[in-house]
Amino acid sequence: MLRTSILKTRRAQFVVPQTWKLAYGRVDALTEIAWQDETIALIGGSSSALPLALSPSQRFVIIGEVWLSNHQALWPLAEKLAVLPKSDREWVALAWEHWGVETFAQLVGDFGLAVWDRAEQQLWLGRDRKGGRTLYYTTADSTNRSIRWIAPSLRSLNPHHDKTLDPIALRDYLACAYVPGEQTLWQGVRELRPGAVLSVPEQKHQFYWQLPGGVVEAGGVVEAPPQSSLQSHAQQLRTLLEQVVGECLPEQEPVGIFLSGGLDSSCVTALAAQRHNAPIHTYSIHFGEDCPNELEFSGLVAKHCETKHHILEVTFQQMWEQLPEALAWLDDPIGDPLTVPNLLLGQLAKESVGTILNGEGGDPCFGGPKNQPMLLNQLYGAIQGDRTAQRNGPSEGCSQGSLQAYLLSYKKCAAELSELLKPEIWNAVRQEPSVFTDDLNAQASYLNRLMALNIKFKGADHILTKVSNLTQAAGLQGRSPLFDQRIVELSMQIPPEFKLSGVQEKAVLKAAVADLLPASIVY
Repeated sequence: MLRTSILKTRRAQFVVPQTWKLAYGRVDALTEIAWQDETIALIGGSSSALPLALSPSQRFVIIGEVWLSNHQALWPLAEKLAVLPKSDREWVALAWEHWGVETFAQLVGDFGLAVWDRAEQQLWLGRDRKGGRTLYYTTADSTNRSIRWIAPSLRSLNPHHDKTLDPIALRDYLACAYVPGEQTLWQGVRELRPGAVLSVPEQKHQFYWQLPGGVVEAGGVVEAPPQSSLQSHAQQLRTLLEQVVGECLPEQEPVGIFLSGGLDSSCVTALAAQRHNAPIHTYSIHFGEDCPNELEFSGLVAKHCETKHHILEVTFQQMWEQLPEALAWLDDPIGDPLTVPNLLLGQLAKESVGTILNGEGGDPCFGGPKNQPMLLNQLYGAIQGDRTAQRNGPSEGCSQGSLQAYLLSYKKCAAELSELLKPEIWNAVRQEPSVFTDDLNAQASYLNRLMALNIKFKGADHILTKVSNLTQAAGLQGRSPLFDQRIVELSMQIPPEFKLSGVQEKAVLKAAVADLLPASIVY
């Protein structure tokens, strides 16, 4: 076990590098162009490391970040054309020759891509199903309407819009501590949603994938599949977990895992230890002797799985000093107390590994304890409604219903919005629709509705954005196997009673990995 006391505070001055950005429209007057074709131009990146690949026919240009885990399914295309792609971007270019825009639906992994058809002068933007990578674009409200800009980060688009604040996005950020949905804090910039495709110049949105609705309620009763049992679902989940975690492991290279000692990160560690043929490094964190910690549990898992375990102490002073850097790397604002620790732990991990895994996804996919307050609210909603009415007035407390209860479950500022916002701003945004409403009012079981919200919004706009940006800041490849699209799809089909079973959360996940971990970790 390696115990790192405190990382040295990094220099106060730091520069977050600009990402690549793509301009579509009247690009002739632009400068610093790295690549150009007719009405499209790529800005940024060195000439030797441009984030693009050409298809075998040279017709299609693939631009952006991508990590694929399903190369095996794409091999027949390579054999047919006698082409061996050298990168995941080239695999996408090869697939596009065969499937066109349907390629997005064939990919498994993380990506935020722009695809340019040189023959048709058509641009397609696509994002992976769960939101492992981000992709932003300017709208008609941008400063230069003759050019539309696309980039994987908000900061790269700052020169290309007028920085007018979106009050609805501000309302939602104050309530959730992240900005949900396609909106950003800027009116002139939008974020492509997970599983979505945007065609340019038509500005036509379509979804190539939608989160499955899950088990449906009929007459108020949840319908479970015939011959369904906890063990049958657990075995199906175990098989898929072994496959997904195996795909995340870098071949013949050491791998790191952020290990808290909880069930989620522990099961990823155990599965990796079972399948990996190179050293495994695990990383845990604490905040000094005076603060509670989970080192007892993470140490137990590390010893059980025989990993090279690292413990990092972070002081509150260090968190304060590093906060500006962490916020700059986050790009899209996220109010999460673990942002600075995640950044520092990533910097420590970079000393030993190039790929880091985590346990993110266990709570939203398998009915973690964060869902229990909302389930209690469903049973005892009148109590919550009375408290809301006392604070915001009776009409509002009654009309908001489950939406207000969901926002209050974040324990942020939903109840104080009328005091935090100027009256004219509050009056303008209070009745604007919420991105959460459709899922809250869906026909699926109530737990699956909560899971859908947590996967589609908190997962894509908070958890995975934080993981992606902070691991990239440390120079790491971050991977979240429990948020894999196949795990997500399977979780939505498992009956609710096998996920949150009474007071026992994640019942099916516990059953799936019970033989891999000490009982004190599982239960």
